[in-house]
Amino acid sequence: MKLLIQGTSRGEVFVESISVGSINSGLVVLVGIAQTDNQQLIDRLVERMLKLRIFPDERGKMNKSVLDIRGEILLISQFTLYANRAKGHRPSFCAAAPPEKAAPLYRYCVERVAKSGLKTETGVFGAKMQVALTNDGPITILLYSDDQQI
Repeated sequence: MKLLIQGTSRGEVFVESISVGSINSGLVVLVGIAQTDNQQLIDRLVERMLKLRIFPDERGKMNKSVLDIRGEILLISQFTLYANRAKGHRPSFCAAAPPEKAAPLYRYCVERVAKSGLKTETGVFGAKMQVALTNDGPITILLYSDDQQI
């Protein structure tokens, strides 16, 4: 699993020019599901994401989590996080889970984040989407299942 986390002052996702999810201050998270992923791994990465201290405290130091600031979260499925560019100019996505495996794990991820009590919005799994956001900081962090830090 890969989570591309962006600290934002606003985020919104559109399908066919219609807004399907929007947030104010918080996180826009692109979610890539690998063939080897499972619910236990999702639990660990979601907990790490929710506790990641990337928001400023009273002194301006990155010392608060999205939970601390009661931020909002926009989750967007993104299989292209598993692009393999080792050969040629056209990426391969073989490491990404096929839709029949990825969709239920993505839904589980959304449910797990929503249990935090924070406003949780999503895109539409498998749809062509347009994402608009204001990356605040800018802050962009990649968490992934190979990361020994999780």
